[in-house]
Amino acid sequence: MVKPAAHLLLFIFFFSLYYTFAQEEKIEVKQKELSELKAEISHLQDELVEKKSQEKKSYSVIENLNKQNFLLNKIINSLRKEEKNKQQEIEATRNQISDLKDEINQLKKNYAAYVVAVYKKGPYNEVESIFNSESVQQAVLRIQYLKKFSEKRKTDLENLKIKKHQLDLLSNKLEKEKKEKTLLAVQKKNEQTDLKLKLKERNRILNSIKKDKKVLLSSIEAKKDAQTKIENMIAELIEEAERIRQENELASIENDVEGNTPDENIGKGFEIDLNFPSFVTFSDLKGKMIWPVAKGKIVKKFGESRNKTLNTVTLNYGIDIQTKVDENVRCVADGLVSAIEWVPGYGNVIIITHKGNYRTVYSHLDEIFVSEGEIAKTGTVLALVGEGLDGKILHFEIWKSRDKQDPELWLAKK
Repeated sequence: MVKPAAHLLLFIFFFSLYYTFAQEEKIEVKQKELSELKAEISHLQDELVEKKSQEKKSYSVIENLNKQNFLLNKIINSLRKEEKNKQQEIEATRNQISDLKDEINQLKKNYAAYVVAVYKKGPYNEVESIFNSESVQQAVLRIQYLKKFSEKRKTDLENLKIKKHQLDLLSNKLEKEKKEKTLLAVQKKNEQTDLKLKLKERNRILNSIKKDKKVLLSSIEAKKDAQTKIENMIAELIEEAERIRQENELASIENDVEGNTPDENIGKGFEIDLNFPSFVTFSDLKGKMIWPVAKGKIVKKFGESRNKTLNTVTLNYGIDIQTKVDENVRCVADGLVSAIEWVPGYGNVIIITHKGNYRTVYSHLDEIFVSEGEIAKTGTVLALVGEGLDGKILHFEIWKSRDKQDPELWLAKK
């Protein structure tokens, strides 16, 4: 018959194997995702290499590099998230090891006390208990106590062996997690270096074609398409929020009818209301909202805008803010990072969902510091302002459901 301690050791062994396989499978999935992104970057780079020298100073080249930068940002943010998760795993493992060491020390103390007692008084047996007892009842009680005492010591000894084995497994796990975190940090640093090189290359080409009218026209056409793309993204987010709301309502009704405990996810569709007690009410911020950049001036207002160089009129769904080099882009109100996309004409785009079905849009970004699904508080740094044909420009929009708002009416006066 297999002893309980042996059963537990087997369980620990198989659980350790399962955990290892699960972790390896998770890592494999992540590596596959990163490999696909790297393959797409490589394909875009091949397209650049194939272009003739005279074609390498065109708007399409700029867009190609912007798309590569977006994909590199995805890789970096994925690695940053994995690095953070790995650090949390390391801390959890360290806490487990600390607790386990405390348990082992206590078991050692218990067993040491038992050994000392046996050494001083000698081992007791049932016969001695009977002869030294004043009554039969006392003898029976002594025998029962000694049996339990002996069983407890045996259990402590078995537990001590098991705990030491667990400690070895956890120590190995900790070392593995540390190595994985180090590899993630190196990988992230390499990708960040690659991103900086791509941005430098793009900026060099931008400086050489800024006054090219053909390039400017291409940029304007791309921005017109980008406005439609943003509008569609907003519509998709609204539809998704409505779908989640209806599903939650239906599930809530079904639970009430069946008398079930509500699912913990009911009412947690972040796209619906974001009714966190600590979250500011977006509508209360009108006229006193922080600016998405600390320093900057509006160079293109909301609504119709005329380009003097090309004598063209375009419709602006937000405002364009000219900034200094590497200016931080800040979240203007508490919300959820709902979408991060690359949109031709606008480059990297972040959409934040706020209380009351409001959304803010930030585009023309370089390095991005947040991921989809993250909570962003007022003032959270989302990204760095990107370089465009007009210089360092942040495009910023505010939406109330499907209605475009004039951001100037919301931002605090400077």
